[in-house]
Amino acid sequence: MKMSSTQGPHSLAFRVMRLCRPSLHVEIPVRFDPSDLLFGEDLFDDPVAASHLPRLLADTVSATAADGSTTSADPSDLSYRNRFLLQHPSDSLGLPGLLLLPQSFGAIYLGETFCSYISINNSSNFEVRDVTIKAEIQTERQRILLLDTSKSPVESIRAGGRYDFIVEHDVKELGAHTLVCTALYNDNDGERKYLPQYFKFMVANPLSVRTKVRVVKETTILEASIENHTKSNLYMDQVDFEPAQNWNATILRGVDHHPESKQPMSDVFKPPILLRSGGGIHNFLYQLKLSSDGSPLPKVEGSNVLGKLQITWRTNLGEPGRLQTQQILGSPIAQKDIELRAVEVPSIIMLEKPFMVRLNLANQTDRVLGPFEVWVSQSDSLDEKAIMVNGLLTMHLAQVEAFSSSEFELNLIAVKHGVQKITGITVFDTREKKTYDSLLELEVFVDSQ
Repeated sequence: MKMSSTQGPHSLAFRVMRLCRPSLHVEIPVRFDPSDLLFGEDLFDDPVAASHLPRLLADTVSATAADGSTTSADPSDLSYRNRFLLQHPSDSLGLPGLLLLPQSFGAIYLGETFCSYISINNSSNFEVRDVTIKAEIQTERQRILLLDTSKSPVESIRAGGRYDFIVEHDVKELGAHTLVCTALYNDNDGERKYLPQYFKFMVANPLSVRTKVRVVKETTILEASIENHTKSNLYMDQVDFEPAQNWNATILRGVDHHPESKQPMSDVFKPPILLRSGGGIHNFLYQLKLSSDGSPLPKVEGSNVLGKLQITWRTNLGEPGRLQTQQILGSPIAQKDIELRAVEVPSIIMLEKPFMVRLNLANQTDRVLGPFEVWVSQSDSLDEKAIMVNGLLTMHLAQVEAFSSSEFELNLIAVKHGVQKITGITVFDTREKKTYDSLLELEVFVDSQ
């Protein structure tokens, strides 16, 4: 953290310490043999002493074993091949059981809560009075006030004393941040003095989210790849996709995932997903479908907002973090002037018996369309045609107002049994001389009994 210099002598000074959880203090184990502490290298140069060395080493080993530890070292072996053997399983951990307090300001990431302990110290030999303290965060776009004692100033800070407080801020912007601490106080001679101090820090991005959108028939598949850019492991508590209006989202899991219906407590005891430090990646897959509530899609040409991801995580010692992505866009939607959909189709269709299909013709423009003519295309030969019109080949429809719809019925007859398709319904705007075809394709089952 960098601190700006202040002009002129001041009785007060700010000290800032970031509050964060400690980390595990890991020591690299240094292996040595106890005999290294008892005998020097010159002992090997004396032939008389060297002859007694195996017996002395045996005494050292036996004394060590008497304390309860075990060893497999041969006392007559004077080489170094046994010096680095682990005598106890805990020797390999290198953990002395200590926690290490932060020695520097450390890295601050987007989505975390910045928490700082601020102390204003009186280093003079006299008391200062009526101290007004302010603390705020400045970014490139805004200023956020964290503390203001203007309405209730600190009455006095004695000589050698201090006033402490804690501020918190949810980090929501990347880049340079400045913690501005100011104090307005009365000095010993009654002069009103102003002390500003500036503490700068950078905010980095802890995660990168890459998305890929694929469309399979009427289903949109969204793949989200989340990568860890921090120097510590991240445990993903929640990665949820919030679909936009008109969309429904379902997460797709692997085949080895047990159905949630068999795990009533799965949401409570769901294990977090580990993203290892320095580049750990996990992929999430979502299936998106347009909702069938009949509400129209947004009328903005080419827009296709799918939704956004909500991501929460914790670090090794439980520090929380939360991010929300920007809106994820799918393939542009080609705006259609009219839309044709089936409203009512008989559940049972018998071979060579007429049936009615109720259809809805929707005008998705801001102008009046029509009148229309509707017919079923007869491009296929009679031998290949499975469902035909029963009655008038052409139906006339009235005009349809802007953003309105009109319903009508088609009288059809099936000439082949099994699963068949109703296709070829064509709508012709008689005023604009415009033909709309391939608007609808339905699959029905025709029973021969």
